[in-house]
Amino acid sequence: MFQDEARFGRNGHLKSCWAPFPIRPTVLSQFAREYIYIFGAVSPCDGRHDSLILPWANSETMSLFLEEIARRYRGEFILMFMDRAGWHNSKSLRTPANMKLAFLPPYSPELNPQEQIWDELREKYFGNRLFKNIETVIDTAVQGLQYLESSPSIVAKLTKRNWINPY
Repeated sequence: MFQDEARFGRNGHLKSCWAPFPIRPTVLSQFAREYIYIFGAVSPCDGRHDSLILPWANSETMSLFLEEIARRYRGEFILMFMDRAGWHNSKSLRTPANMKLAFLPPYSPELNPQEQIWDELREKYFGNRLFKNIETVIDTAVQGLQYLESSPSIVAKLTKRNWINPY
């Protein structure tokens, strides 16, 4: 599995959109400093995706996420690839018995298929939207994550292109 976490919040993500010529679409924007963190892990081979929405990212929340993944895949051994965020290397990080951590090279997000999941969420669920409060951000994230987690063929299609040798 490949793991990553991403911050989502009330700040809108501006994205391009189509409009007939000569109309120039107007998109509202806001600046609000309220965020949630989504921890995700994807298995590109079979399209399984698991996630947790947590209030912050640190060693404690990372340990909670790893424990949840280990619980969901009890009876399986998990090799979890991740980047080198500070809380991934922390001495206080608890790694479950059925899991081994492996690290991707520094500054190489293109090697992590989980990044494709974040792009999909931002494009389909968070692009050009204003959020009244953090609860609407959470509701939107839950809606997008539930769709992806119930669609392994879509997740596999999104993530396989990152690591399968095309030759």
